[in-house]
Amino acid sequence: MTKRQSSSFALLDERIQRWIWAENWSAMRDAQERAIPALVACDHDVLIAAATAAGKTEAAFFPILTHLLADGEGTGLCIYISPIKALINDQFLRLERLCKQLDIPVWPWHGDISSSSKNRFFKQPSGVVLITPESLEAMLCNRGFQVPQLLAKLRYIVIDELHAFIGSERGKQLQSLLQRLDLAVGRKVVRVGLSATLGDLDMAAEFLRLRAGAAVEIIHSNADPARLDLQIKAYVEPAHLPETEHAVVATSPALIAQHLFHTLRGSNNLVFPNSRSLVEEYAYSLGRLCESHQIANEFWPHHGNLSREIREETEAALKNKGRPATAICTNTLELGIDIGAVKSIAQVGSPPSVASMRQRLGRSGRRPGEPAILRGYVIEHELTDQSSLEVQLRTGLLTFTAMVSLLLEKWVEPPQTGGLHFSTFIQQLLSLIAQRGGMQAADAYRTLCVQGPFAGLEKSDFLDLLRHMGKLELIQQESSGLLLHGVKGERIVNHYSFYAAFAAEEEYRVVCDSRVLGSLPISSAIGIGDFIVFAGKTWRVESIDEDGKTILVSKTSTGKAPAFTSSGGQLHAKIRERMRELYRSTEVPRFLDADAVRLLQEGRDSYARFGLDQRLLLTQGGAIFLLTWLGDQQNEALAAVLRRAGFTVAIKGTMIEIFATGTSVQRVAACLLAFASQALPDAQALLEGAYNLRREKWDWALPEHLLKKSFASLQMDIAGAHAWAQEQAHAHALELETQLITKEIII
Repeated sequence: MTKRQSSSFALLDERIQRWIWAENWSAMRDAQERAIPALVACDHDVLIAAATAAGKTEAAFFPILTHLLADGEGTGLCIYISPIKALINDQFLRLERLCKQLDIPVWPWHGDISSSSKNRFFKQPSGVVLITPESLEAMLCNRGFQVPQLLAKLRYIVIDELHAFIGSERGKQLQSLLQRLDLAVGRKVVRVGLSATLGDLDMAAEFLRLRAGAAVEIIHSNADPARLDLQIKAYVEPAHLPETEHAVVATSPALIAQHLFHTLRGSNNLVFPNSRSLVEEYAYSLGRLCESHQIANEFWPHHGNLSREIREETEAALKNKGRPATAICTNTLELGIDIGAVKSIAQVGSPPSVASMRQRLGRSGRRPGEPAILRGYVIEHELTDQSSLEVQLRTGLLTFTAMVSLLLEKWVEPPQTGGLHFSTFIQQLLSLIAQRGGMQAADAYRTLCVQGPFAGLEKSDFLDLLRHMGKLELIQQESSGLLLHGVKGERIVNHYSFYAAFAAEEEYRVVCDSRVLGSLPISSAIGIGDFIVFAGKTWRVESIDEDGKTILVSKTSTGKAPAFTSSGGQLHAKIRERMRELYRSTEVPRFLDADAVRLLQEGRDSYARFGLDQRLLLTQGGAIFLLTWLGDQQNEALAAVLRRAGFTVAIKGTMIEIFATGTSVQRVAACLLAFASQALPDAQALLEGAYNLRREKWDWALPEHLLKKSFASLQMDIAGAHAWAQEQAHAHALELETQLITKEIII
């Protein structure tokens, strides 16, 4: 590499240049060429969006380290924030190799790091700190008065995997922490966002720097993407699985496992089955296939409930170039942990989102000249006289097909930034009181709402919340107006679980011969003598220690994967729109195998037979189905409208099921017409009488009206549902009610 070839290379510190030469780099990546001049001066925020393995880490740290080395007051400080500890450990290994030669200390910082290492940082607060939001929260809480001095040299804050934070409790917590850091050091610290999957870069920039997103420089790497090879294979699960005289008919999951085994053997791959239970089932099935073929196991499980030791064994197997390995995993391997190049990605069932699929696919096709490979697997049920509407429409296959077609068009869901997250506000208020040793209510409102990320909390609601928190003994107020922790608040803040903005389910440790295998949620129904699949192997439950929250197991030869809780994702309306386009079309996507093509045609036949281009309502058995073709958030709002009118409903993907006992189609049509004709309802009115609204960690501490506001902002698109209802009314004009009734069909 020469200065003529790379103008950015010349801007780097000579020691970094020598390191790049020693690593035999032939050229700088596109993201690096553009990020170095943007960041080296440390004078504005930067968002770097580039594909996985496009060199984002180096794009950020080469110029950052150059600036720190040039700091006239000695080595400056950079804080790197990661969503997971495993990524911190991984980045530490990458950065330490370079930073050792620069005499810049690198400090990994999370719950598994010793206090002695952290104390050494406090004596020498410089270099690069790799930290989680929770550990940063703890630092601000426990060393609040020291923070201005500790972070006096802070020059940059790098947020990795930015998309993993946006729209979540942790994301709102992170935004608040960033604002509090700026206030602590008395200036705006340069923020650097790194991400591979961002559907709207301007919205992501606004998330990175609230109320000033337009000033964030966006670097969207234009590096050429790898060629993509993909196929979706479909399997039909028989309505009955009869045992033949000699063998049992294989189930669809068993057939998928066999195809994975024969296709993936001898190479490195990632398999995403969408749940921890299915990870266990497929890892076990594939391991048994290795045994039956008398070969060494090539299939390794990886999910958040496995112990760190077992997860690291899987990661090491993937990095070992001497033997092939395939990980059966959840999104724990979706983020940027370095596991080397993998040949292909297998996705069993449609992914949670197009963004997630794109992020996963970024793991494949890294080697020069090799394509990225995506293998999709879909299971549909055999058609019978009792088949549900979803089965007849083949919605599983159509959902996956729609998501792949949008992926090919480079569409990704826009960030969900409208959530109020009042639950996280409670945590941040308690944390801020701990950091400052108490504070005036007006200062708290200005810090968290006016300057911070909770602008959606109006002053009147803020005062209501303070009074409610006072009744719960979370806070108390002195005669001077100073807010302090209440009896209950002080106890909560002093517990280690306080620092996480999200709720973690209580779990049992799973132990065999003194080795911790991982953990199971307490909600998982496990009894003594049960046989379970865990860590890809089978175990017998020998004893359960309720007080010590420990399950002791022994090895056995049979078992069933335990149940894990799963929140699932919310599908965007764009995906449902694309599904409807596929139903209406006669074109056959080239990436479908023969069985998938046949199922696609069955779905199209059902769509045409029921006349779903014109009809909104269908009845089947004792239920009425409202076909909206909307996203999950709009359907959630429509379901609330129907519940408020007295209907019992359930959301089922593209449709809302209305249980029709004592209900007529005329009543449903009248309800929709009334909703369309009325003004946009607020959350308070729409959720009147609703229950089970507590979804976030601190929701229990919210007064009812704020709980409803927060829930609606996160789970519902009331405006979108209202616009849809008005569109239907406008399309059918005065005949809408007649259309809804007369075009009802019974299936």
